[in-house]
Formats: sequence, structure tokens, C-alpha cells
Amino acid sequence: MKEDYLKQIQATIDYVEAHIAEELSLERLAQVARLSDYHFHRVFLSMAEVTVMEYVRKRRLALSAYQVAYTDARMLDIALENGFHNHETFTRAFKRMFELTPTDYRKKGIRPPKYSKLNVLQRKYNPYLGGIRMEYRIITKPAFKVVGYEIRTSTNNGENLQQIPAFWQQYLQNGWSRSIPNRIHPDSPVELGICHSFDMDSGTFTYLIGMEAEHFEGVPDGLVCREFMSAEYAVFTTPKVPHDQFSPSIQSTWKSIFAEWFPHSGYEHAGTPEFELYDERCHPDKPDAQMDIYIPIKHKNA
Repeated sequence: MKEDYLKQIQATIDYVEAHIAEELSLERLAQVARLSDYHFHRVFLSMAEVTVMEYVRKRRLALSAYQVAYTDARMLDIALENGFHNHETFTRAFKRMFELTPTDYRKKGIRPPKYSKLNVLQRKYNPYLGGIRMEYRIITKPAFKVVGYEIRTSTNNGENLQQIPAFWQQYLQNGWSRSIPNRIHPDSPVELGICHSFDMDSGTFTYLIGMEAEHFEGVPDGLVCREFMSAEYAVFTTPKVPHDQFSPSIQSTWKSIFAEWFPHSGYEHAGTPEFELYDERCHPDKPDAQMDIYIPIKHKNA
């Protein structure tokens, strides 16, 4: 990964540590990184595997737990020193994380290690992770309609990594594709997995499985109709792999896009919906599988 890019993210981590008691927001930390809000959100998530605001929350609680365990400081003082506005907010957050109130945590004599802050500069990124070359094409896709099924999921604690595959299994096992009308590819289904309606503070987003449709007339109850605006995309194709390696190859390609391609591409994420496209190339009767990842992009500000 481009060294300056890593330094920009590390600068925000260091900033969090130095300003832990202050009001911290994604917008403020993105300014420290000199990246746009959404692009910073995605890059940080790719490196840390949690959103930046979840990292702030966990960091505050880790520092608090250490002080609760090893000092006699008042709980209110610990709360304020670590960015919690009052004793009640601190107690609720602490109990959610550690399943004990701060007072009970101290009474039990728990001695946690002194967890260090994240250091992305110590992580080693190999060029083109997993042997994947970052070949891509830039396209402008006109506005399009999609009919399908949705869930709301979260990147916190990797919930989306379990919920989305389970959602796909449910979709496939129940044959939900047969219920989708008005599709523009009636003979050879082309299915989309679309991430949209992102909430960067909470780490939540909506995931839609569906197909492009010509119109929304006669859509049965239980399906959703969504229209997406025209956008410019960088399109990446995963390498051909046996079906049992398909899911890992998709995940590796996603990581490589953010770790290896974006830093020197001259682009950043546009913050609009992104999607995966599955067509006949990944059907079970094929010996190998591959698919396309569409990332909305905009030119990076100088």
C-alpha cells in the first residue's frame, strides 16, 4: 500500500488517542486523514475491520477498563477523561462491552492487559493480495431499476460477514429469484448484491439481492423496488477459481481494491451504492467461478 496512505490513517488513530476525551466525529477524523468522509469510512473499515466510530468507542472502553482496574479514580472522572458525557452513559456502554458495571468490574479485581492502539504501519500489505492483479475498467452505468429482497445489516463485529451469506443461502434455497418479475435478462438471470443506504456512524447499511427490471408494474408483495442513479464505476473481475474458493476470492478482491488500488488510483469512493454482479460465469455447472465488483468512484481532490 502507498506509504502516505497508511500514514494518513495512522494519523487519525494517533489523533483519537490524543483527543479521546473530546467530541470526535467521522467528519473530524476524515479531515485529519485528508480524505472525504465516505472514502475515509471505507478505507478505515478495510484496515481496522471496524468502523472508525466503533474503534473510538472500543478504544474509550479499553482505556476506561484499565483505569477502573488499576486506579482508585472515581468512576465519573474516568468517564469524563475518556469521552463519556456522564456516569450513566459510561455505565451503560461499559456493561454492554464487559457484561459488568464499572463498579462490579473493580470489585471483582479483574486485571485486563493494557491494550495498545491500532498501528496500521506495522501491518504488512503484499502487493496484489492473493496473487490478484488489479485489472479494472471504468464505466458510466445509466440509471437502473432493481426488484428484489433486502435486509439491514452492520459492519460492527463482522455481522454483515455472517448475515449476508446467510441471506444469499435463504434466497437460493427458497428459489426467490423465480418471484422477480420484469427482469431485463429473462433467459439468463443476472443477479446483483447491492450495498446502499449507508449510515457511517452506526456502521449499518441495507443489502439488496435482486435483478435489474424494466419497470415496477405488478411486483408482488414482499419484494422491494429500488431505482439507482447513473454513476461512474470502477469494475473489477475476480480471478477464476474453483467454487469452494469463490467466497474467499471475492473477499480478497474487495480488500485489494481498498488496500492496493485506491491509494494510487487517483480516485476515491463516491459514497453511493456499490454492488456485485453474478451471471452465468459463476453458475454451479461451470468448473470455475468469477464475478464483477462495481465500485462508485470520483476523482480525488488535489
